[in-house]
Amino acid sequence: MEVILEKAKHHFEQNLPFVLYCKPNSDTIIGIFQQNDSLYTVTDFTEKGFVFASFDGSKTFLIPENESEVMKVDFQKKAMTFFEKEPNPTDETAKNQFENLVKKGLQAIENHEFKKVVLSRTETLDLVNFDSIAAFENLVQLYTNTFVYCFHHSKVGTWLGATPEQLVQANQSEFKTIALAGTQKDTGLNEVIWPKKEQEEQQFVTDYIVEKLKNVASELLVSQPYSFKAGSIWHIKTDISGTLNTSSSLKLVIQLLHPTPAVCGFPKDQSKAFILENEKYDRNFYTGFLGELNIGEKSDLFVNLRCMQKVDSKAHLFMGCGITKDSIPEKEWEESKNKAMTMKRIL
Repeated sequence: MEVILEKAKHHFEQNLPFVLYCKPNSDTIIGIFQQNDSLYTVTDFTEKGFVFASFDGSKTFLIPENESEVMKVDFQKKAMTFFEKEPNPTDETAKNQFENLVKKGLQAIENHEFKKVVLSRTETLDLVNFDSIAAFENLVQLYTNTFVYCFHHSKVGTWLGATPEQLVQANQSEFKTIALAGTQKDTGLNEVIWPKKEQEEQQFVTDYIVEKLKNVASELLVSQPYSFKAGSIWHIKTDISGTLNTSSSLKLVIQLLHPTPAVCGFPKDQSKAFILENEKYDRNFYTGFLGELNIGEKSDLFVNLRCMQKVDSKAHLFMGCGITKDSIPEKEWEESKNKAMTMKRIL
């Protein structure tokens, strides 16, 4: 493991593009180290490499496989103790701003503009002697069932995350995706009871994905929803798989899915327009997607949640909440604070 981490540190010092990542429940860390500082883009999703795409679809960058050195190393999970940090004093201004945003979303739902919207916020923290590579190693050990990554490009930025949500996994004809929604902090109980609001939110996501995919695929299989734990957060998860029609492509599937109702809302166009108009900040790559594109003839893409961007000596954290007619602004604020802890544990 030390070899690949040292390689990443050397690349970082040279300011060359690279990505380190570990897939969910995997014992392998993969590094893709670009040998120049060019900025490559994806055009038709037949390219091969590691893709890093924004929420609004305006930026879809690539670390190309054929311009990079690829390394894979197995590692051993080790017991790690992370003490829960004392929460920062509540920023009343930030709290009020977010709760007012949620209220505005609820009013739009009441006005029948959409049924669900995912609203987000940022939080900026000072960093002292922060090591991105060491932080990645801690994320790998701490969040074993998520997609963990550290992405760096001088023309894009430095991003780290541990996301629980798959966008799509696909080969030439078969694909898998998930519907993920609902949030509940782990309380140590074996059984998770889901309120009506979270169940309805999950159903919105599932119905949307199935409706979109049935036009491009056959033999759709949809599991029953079940509870899924990522770090200290529980979600409701549904597995969806099928066979692509011969006339369909990975590009088409991505266009249909991204952004999903789990990070945008439903209907997509109306909720996305509300987000872009009212959030008052640029999500950039938060709630975009990233992962392997046509590597080994397979694509394995994830939604960029539970992430942060490092800018100089600052960490910009991102967290969002699904808003439906039953949402309560104060509870959505608390949910956003819980989600922020994913990254705060390694800062």
